[in-house]
Amino acid sequence: MSLPRGFKANAEREALRLRAEMGLRQTDALDVNTLATHLGVKIVSAGDLIEMSRLEEIERIQTYSFSGATFEIGGRQFVITSPLRTPGRRASDIAHELSHILLKHELSEMREIDGIPFRTCRPEEEEQATNFGGTLLLPRPLLVSAARQGLTHAEIADRYQVTIEMARFRYNSTGVGRQVGQFQRAAG
Repeated sequence: MSLPRGFKANAEREALRLRAEMGLRQTDALDVNTLATHLGVKIVSAGDLIEMSRLEEIERIQTYSFSGATFEIGGRQFVITSPLRTPGRRASDIAHELSHILLKHELSEMREIDGIPFRTCRPEEEEQATNFGGTLLLPRPLLVSAARQGLTHAEIADRYQVTIEMARFRYNSTGVGRQVGQFQRAAG
């Protein structure tokens, strides 16, 4: 599956626009809770809604089956997150759900799990939300700055409160490593 033409460039512009709107520099860490508040979205831990033992049971049945979901109730949007995830993974999950909201995705596909129907986004919209969520957390200028400083994926993850997997994904998918390597070789 591929993203629509121009999607990545538009995602970069929108991520930087939102940062500027919030008074952040392009290279500042983004607190997804602050972004949610800025967008008028309430973040709620699933642990505040049901017993942790039920969430742990779901996790035992199928690992990572629930990380986050978005609901609209009474005209207000809520992102529900799993308290079982690490802070870095929760940041990615929240950024992903906020991306669905920013991209105005509709719940349009019916799925069924164990006889229970539910609505979800189309696979191409999930891919868009994953990419845009990563861009919100780690826009290209931030990654270029980190690469020029020689930060490893683990150091990027630690500094910007994301997972190592997210740092690696964004670093590799943007081509920043190649760009900075060429820049450093030309300067050296």
